[in-house]
Amino acid sequence: ASTMNAKTSSEGEEEASGMRNETLGESGFLGEVKRRRVIRVAYVIAALDLTFLFMQMGIMPYLAKSLGLDSVGFGYLQTTFGVLQLMGGYIFGRFADKFGARAALILSCASGSVFFLLMSLSTSIPLLFLSRLPGVFMHGIPGAQKVITDMTTPSQRADALGKLGLCFGVGIIFGSALGGVLSTKLGTFAPTYVGLVGCLINTLIAMVWIPSQTKPKSDHPVTVHSNLFSIREILRLMKFPGVMEVFIVKVFAGLPIGLFMIMFSIISMDFFGLEAVESGYLMSYFGVLQMVVQGLVVGKLASHCTEMTLLRLSVFVFAGVGLGMALMRTVWHYCIIAVPLVFAFSMLATITDSILTKAVPSSDTGAMLGICASVQPFTRTVGPTIGGVLYKQFGVSSFGYLQLMVNFALFVYLLKSKIPLGEMKSQ
Repeated sequence: ASTMNAKTSSEGEEEASGMRNETLGESGFLGEVKRRRVIRVAYVIAALDLTFLFMQMGIMPYLAKSLGLDSVGFGYLQTTFGVLQLMGGYIFGRFADKFGARAALILSCASGSVFFLLMSLSTSIPLLFLSRLPGVFMHGIPGAQKVITDMTTPSQRADALGKLGLCFGVGIIFGSALGGVLSTKLGTFAPTYVGLVGCLINTLIAMVWIPSQTKPKSDHPVTVHSNLFSIREILRLMKFPGVMEVFIVKVFAGLPIGLFMIMFSIISMDFFGLEAVESGYLMSYFGVLQMVVQGLVVGKLASHCTEMTLLRLSVFVFAGVGLGMALMRTVWHYCIIAVPLVFAFSMLATITDSILTKAVPSSDTGAMLGICASVQPFTRTVGPTIGGVLYKQFGVSSFGYLQLMVNFALFVYLLKSKIPLGEMKSQ
């Protein structure tokens, strides 16, 4: 009887231990309080990183123009940055898998410091192009996502990743405003000095507050795949059940609206007839919507609906947004359409990231996040050419019709296909 009692007690302890591990996530060894604190620090780093990024985006056209760069040259500058981010996304993710989330965040913040330093010294066009080079390792959001992925269970992940949208909203609102105010009051280079100091502070925050290990030692990858960049490794990740299908949906569902947003500065002037200040107000409106949707809506829905349901919902809403964009005529129409647009965009990004990180082993989540992070740079790279042709030849409505057709086709595909989400790895 005593043996049976001991056995029952042991099984009960093991079950309780398993429940604790599920509650605390992969990094339950850190303790619940510390885990929550580390996640909050990751949010702070991401919000500051995005604020500094949007600060420089606001002053870049004026800085480029003051150095004698025309619109074509400015397009080349933007494409250069997009290509560097595209190349660096996967490498950054593999670096995070190999050396840990903390090292990856420090690398991103330090690269941001070099980026703003070179930008503050850009007194000629070659130096301005040179300042783009550190962008290959500037991936603050994927770095924060890696920390959150390591520190949460699969059931918590969509909600935690969704709250990064709050950081995005903060970045748009405060970054755009600060960039304009600082450059107007203190000169064109003032935002670059603030960005330099801010990125150094971000680096210190990552060094002090992010632990060297964000998951147990046993989960750290062994050095089997030593190369930071390998096409074979990318193909290996795409062979996991459901990964290729979900990644295809992630890329193509958001591509038409991505093309529209790349051309938005021109559309806002030519089609909507907005001034620069009014365009800034519109961007702030988007930032507020992003904060509300990802901070309050995505997490709630993720706790009540399956990920496949939410994926289908986001694609369906995107198709409806396409129809609205094809019919819109004024900026007020666009403000109404922006509500479902931001919802679909936020939901698609959060749910696909959550699905894909759970579909691969924990030792490859950084690489998977890096691949996901390459989607936007890819759009920024091909977008100016494709978007320019669509706008010039067919007008603004062409973006809406393309959005409608692509997402309706994807919605039918998701209804008929059997993507094996049930087979995905639960960490």
